[in-house]
Amino acid sequence: MIYRKSPEEVAAMKRAGRILVDTLNRLEDAVRPGITTGQLDAIAESAITAAGATPSFKGYRGFPASICTSPNHVIVHGIPGPQVLEDGDIISVDVGVFYEGWHADSAWTFPVGDIDPQAAELLKVTEASLDAAIARCKPGLRLGDVGHAVEEVATAAGFSVVREYAGHGIGRRLHEELWVPNYGPPGRREIMSAGMTIAVEPMVNMGGWETRVLDDGWTIVTEDGSLSAHFEHTVAITPDGCEILTLREPR
Repeated sequence: MIYRKSPEEVAAMKRAGRILVDTLNRLEDAVRPGITTGQLDAIAESAITAAGATPSFKGYRGFPASICTSPNHVIVHGIPGPQVLEDGDIISVDVGVFYEGWHADSAWTFPVGDIDPQAAELLKVTEASLDAAIARCKPGLRLGDVGHAVEEVATAAGFSVVREYAGHGIGRRLHEELWVPNYGPPGRREIMSAGMTIAVEPMVNMGGWETRVLDDGWTIVTEDGSLSAHFEHTVAITPDGCEILTLREPR
């Protein structure tokens, strides 16, 4: 069942989103050559719990950490640990916050030191595909329009979109009804209406779209070893458009 939220419930999700944004900003400031993904996890957990919230991911279906850290060819669900980030890497940091009974979910891919122009273009295009998708989040349009916008931007730049993993509904539960893929024809799937809350999350690969799961059962990587970027916002559909509940101001 699709659960549409009241304006008051959306406001509660936005409060979780503000904690999440502060956490992402702290992580962006911390990302540098020499830091470990485990240290990033500790920074995030400290920021979230200090705000009186709980990391959405920790313990979720057995996930062992507070955030997902996915460097280079890791697409999503990377487990933080002793891996040291090096100059020229990119890293996706996926954060979930549970506050006052509501979840918010957002991810960003950051450069580590100086990255090469092709990697920088991947980050730019993936973020642009997220913007294009959110521009299609409005009443009367369909979720297929959202996915088509991602695919259009990514493939025009010569990249591919991940097909096995997608965005999702979000609210009282981290993953609610609604599957929000990043591809497909427009004019298909569910019609959006005010009160829907979804996580829109393009995952774009520099090479092919195929993926595989590592032996830890969590980490998803590109099959061909190419770089991957991941950007995500929690979005609420409003009567006249949408509101980004995890909006980050330019820094």
